[in-house]
Amino acid sequence: MTMDSAATLATSELVTDAVGARGGFGLRAQQEKLFARLFNGLVYAQIWEDPVVDMQAMAIEPHHHILTIASGGCNALSYLVNGPAKITAVDLSPAHVALLRLKIAGVENLPNWDKFYSFFGSASERANVPDYFRFLSSKLDQTTRNYWEKRNILGTQRIQGFSKNIYRKGLLGHFIGAGHLAARIYGLNLKDFLDCQNMAEQRNYFDKNIEPLFSKRLVKRVTRSPLSLFGLGIPPSQYEALAGERSMGDVLKERLEKLTCGYPLSENYFAWQAFGRAYAPDASGPLPPYLQYENFATLRRNVSRLTVQQANMTHVLEQAGKASVDRVVLLDAQDWMSDAQLNALWSAITAAARPGARVIFRTAGEETILPGRVHDQILSHWNYLAPLSAELHAKDRSSIYGGFHVYEFKS
Repeated sequence: MTMDSAATLATSELVTDAVGARGGFGLRAQQEKLFARLFNGLVYAQIWEDPVVDMQAMAIEPHHHILTIASGGCNALSYLVNGPAKITAVDLSPAHVALLRLKIAGVENLPNWDKFYSFFGSASERANVPDYFRFLSSKLDQTTRNYWEKRNILGTQRIQGFSKNIYRKGLLGHFIGAGHLAARIYGLNLKDFLDCQNMAEQRNYFDKNIEPLFSKRLVKRVTRSPLSLFGLGIPPSQYEALAGERSMGDVLKERLEKLTCGYPLSENYFAWQAFGRAYAPDASGPLPPYLQYENFATLRRNVSRLTVQQANMTHVLEQAGKASVDRVVLLDAQDWMSDAQLNALWSAITAAARPGARVIFRTAGEETILPGRVHDQILSHWNYLAPLSAELHAKDRSSIYGGFHVYEFKS
């Protein structure tokens, strides 16, 4: 067995365990196995959680140690703007680990913000590949370098994605592309939404163009299957939580309504990615904090405080030491978990938490999923900050989650 195949096997086992993929040959079991296999590759070139909301929830202080799931890395890098003492980013996917390590190398080694934005913001310039070999390749660890320089069957290296819009790659990029194609079938160019000049025009666009799509037979048929949302990184168990008692079409329509009508287009880079499959041209529109020009000097000064590893979050917490972590960011990973996994995770969080520590996470449904699933003797150490959770959920520009939740450790 080669090192690459051994690493792939190890990753597959980590993901299979995390999503609770069951054995057997039933439909649900096969769907879970397929999702675990797909998650071995790149899912998110851009994370789909709002880091500004995260930072408001965490109230980051200079002494804080933050432990976060890495995903596309936009969150961990953005948190550095607030100057915590340490950030540990973990992820099961080798692609996400390689992406964040590449971004860290970019912060440290690209000559200026213009080159950094060209590489990770525009992510479609021909000069990016030569810049990779000039400034970044030799600075990467061998595993990360191997990942980006690996060739596909046509001989194209993965790093070429940064000259061809990396935001169109990965499961999410392909999912968004499929949505654009489906809209085209019905005569709609979703990029036209980006021409809206105000909130009234955004509302009119949704009512006139997007809402009617959900009455189409093809859309109804596709959204009935859990497979349809694999591109959003949503496994079968989370599909069920997201749908609840309603049709998935109705849920997705509601979330898209918030994305299109809830915030000005001039402030919402998630909408740019959804409808334009890129950020606004020439950095002329909204951006995640780590890509903003005014934050680059701070990012470069603080980036050495961020470390990345491919690992299971529970295992990392178990090894963290007592009272060593101030903030834990779980994204939506708990929606995947069994009760046993949730209890193991929160037991580890409780052991590692300093007084006043906070945990933030998102859920497909509206309510927090912990009561009744995590043992009372564990949850008794935590306060659920319900008003703050509701306030910040309303501000979450990504709009695809049903709930945002903040728990605080009792001191």
